[in-house]
This record gives sequence, C-alpha cells and structure tokens, in this order.
Amino acid sequence: MTDEIGYAIYPSLKGRSVFITGGGSGIGESLVRHFCAQGSRVAFVDLAEEPSRHLVEAIAAEGHPAPLFIPCDLRDVEQLQAATAQAMQHNGPIQVLCNNAGNDDRHQTKDVTVAYWDDRMAVNLRHQFFAAQAVRPQMSAQGGGSIINFGSITWMVGDPDCPAYVTAKAAVYGMTRALARGAGATRALRRPLSGTAFRRPAPARRARPSADLPAAPDPA
Repeated sequence: MTDEIGYAIYPSLKGRSVFITGGGSGIGESLVRHFCAQGSRVAFVDLAEEPSRHLVEAIAAEGHPAPLFIPCDLRDVEQLQAATAQAMQHNGPIQVLCNNAGNDDRHQTKDVTVAYWDDRMAVNLRHQFFAAQAVRPQMSAQGGGSIINFGSITWMVGDPDCPAYVTAKAAVYGMTRALARGAGATRALRRPLSGTAFRRPAPARRARPSADLPAAPDPA
C-alpha cells in the first residue's frame, strides 16, 4: 500500500508550450507544477522572484522539465509582451495561455480613488486581454490553441468587500465571450473559470406569472 495519489497523464499535453501568469504561488503555482508533471514546456511570469525561483528548483528536483520563470509586472503591458516573446523563443509558439494572475485586495467603495481603481483594472483585467492579443498570432499559425481566463464567483454573489475587483472579474466574462467570437478561423478556444466553478452558470429563468395574478406591465 502507498499513500501517494496518482494523477492521470494526458499525452496531448506532453511537449505543449504553456504560458501561465501569476505562476509563482497559489493556483498559479499548482498550474505550473501540474503542467510540468504532464511534460509540458512551461513558462510563467510573476512579481515574486524568490518563491518563483524556488518553485523552478523544486520541479526540476522532482525530475520534471524545469519551467522558465520570467520576472514581470503585468501592469506594464510592454513587459508582458516581451515575456510572451521570450517564452515563445524558449519553448516554441505558445499553445496554452492561462490568464491566472489577479489580486482580490479587500476595499470599500468610499475608499476607492481613481488611481486605486485603475490599478485594480490593470492587475485583474487588462493584462488578460493583452496576453491573449500577444499569443493569438502564434495560435493562428498553428491552427488553434487554448486560452483560459480566470474569473471569480464574487461578481455572481455581489461581494461588497471588493467592488473594483468584482467589476474587473465580471468584465473577464464579457471579454472572453468577445474574444471567442472574434477568434474566427484561429480556432483558439477561450474559457472563463470562476474559482471552483468550472461551468458557466445557466442564465436565470424568468418566473412565469401566476395564473391568479395579472402579469406585471413592462416598464416604460
């Protein structure tokens, strides 16, 4: 008997060029570890250099292909574009993009300044669009690819403790739908993920009016 948990191996992921944002800790770290365990060629960006470098060493020590760590502040779009170009040069054209990076810093509406609002959009939304923009030509040239944009359930429940974050994550859904429809012949698959909810919620159905009560008039 062994206490080790076995994980499925997907041959289709072996050798895939994968780019992950915010890969140095949390969910991003898990993505990096698991793609490397599948034999993928992984590059990831993060602000936190020390834990990111330790992660690279740990994965290599486990006998998996070591990922490429690229220090990057995603609020700087030019840095992000340079990082995707470096990843492509090192691992080949990017075939999988995981737009994972984000920060759910708690705040109240009364305390939000213009500068803070703009920073939250840059941290939680803007980089997803420009990362997708950067990899789209690479995926188009290969006949397709996968883009996973990480969202949040906060906008579904109307979390009052981080309205700027909630706004950004709600926008991720609209952005993802627009990018997917605009992909056309690129065959790039784009999906939003919200926390542990891996299925997009079905739209709420409008309740049918009671047979005993007249339907409410439409608003003017």
